[in-house]
Amino acid sequence: MSGASGDLSHRVRDWAESGVPLLTGHADGPPLIPPGSAATVARRQTDRIAAATGGRVRLDGARLLSERAAFTGFGRGGSTSAGGHCRLLPTADGWAAVSCARPDDPVLLGALVCREVGDDPSPDVSSWLRTHTGAELAERAELLGVAAGPVAPVETTTPQPLQPRPVNGLRVVDFSALWAGPLCAHILGLAGAHVIKVETPTRPDGARRGNPDFYRLLHAGHESVVLDPGDRERRSALADLVASADIVIEASRPRALAGFGLDAEGFAESGGTWISITAHGRASNRIGFGDDIAACAGLVAHTDDGTPVFVGDAIADPLTGLTAAVLAMSAPADGSGKLWDVAMSSVVAATLDPASVTEPIDEARILAPSRRETTGEAPPSGRDTDAVLARLRRQSV
Repeated sequence: MSGASGDLSHRVRDWAESGVPLLTGHADGPPLIPPGSAATVARRQTDRIAAATGGRVRLDGARLLSERAAFTGFGRGGSTSAGGHCRLLPTADGWAAVSCARPDDPVLLGALVCREVGDDPSPDVSSWLRTHTGAELAERAELLGVAAGPVAPVETTTPQPLQPRPVNGLRVVDFSALWAGPLCAHILGLAGAHVIKVETPTRPDGARRGNPDFYRLLHAGHESVVLDPGDRERRSALADLVASADIVIEASRPRALAGFGLDAEGFAESGGTWISITAHGRASNRIGFGDDIAACAGLVAHTDDGTPVFVGDAIADPLTGLTAAVLAMSAPADGSGKLWDVAMSSVVAATLDPASVTEPIDEARILAPSRRETTGEAPPSGRDTDAVLARLRRQSV
């Protein structure tokens, strides 16, 4: 019994120091200690990063879980996510998380509920969900490419790191966007890797439209390349850039990568490390964002009346970014390559303990989200395209 009590105290302390409780609960209610041990797991990951880098990179994983809110000023919103783009809504057989973050999401959600909706589709979606099950929602959401699904237990198998290896001097090609992948790339950059961020002309990183200081924190010191895979010459350059990499980070479904002519399996077979970050695994076509993924994996807190509320701010993103960085800093002992299938929902689900519950805590014991000092500048989109391609040509001669 004393061991269990000690574990609980440790878990609560890590949550209280993470800043996440101030983002969990209703705005007019008390902050809540979430269930599970994500803050403890995050600290374990940054301990691994410190060990793999010989102490060069020392971060507090628990604090990173709430860091974006320190830049944006987000607060707890109860059944509406801190960023305001996701809602928890009752279904015919439980609860679901539904995101509306992209410009075309209202139209897609209208197709989901089979009616025309306005700029705020929540009333129509809420009405539809009350007469449909979570399974029905998941099926239609996957078909339409909507970030939504039931709050339910998911598969918790997550990849485990192999033998630690230094990444100082390695080339990282980062195709990811938003938070999880860029956090992984940011950490690798802190460890001495050379990071090249790749975007396409039609799909720049949506985080560029977010808080500029937070974007700068994650991308300072990196190079920025813009390549159009629809252009034959640029597509060839894209293939050459990937072939030159030691580590590739991406957050696309496999069929999208195939459309760009990118072969994750072949890259790993040739000795490289490929970090594939998806909402629910490479075998799934479901999409998701940090808030709906975490909630759908079961990471929600509950108020006194049993109503579920969001935990933190898109918490699946930083938790996955830390996990991906640890995996990138490891490799098979025989020097071969590795394709890491990092499912964000599984990363979250692995932190949950059925025995843990939502707990209130004295707000005086809770630390507020904090921001690290930002040094350097993030490059404008495409700034380094010509220089990087010229360097590739010289190296191929």
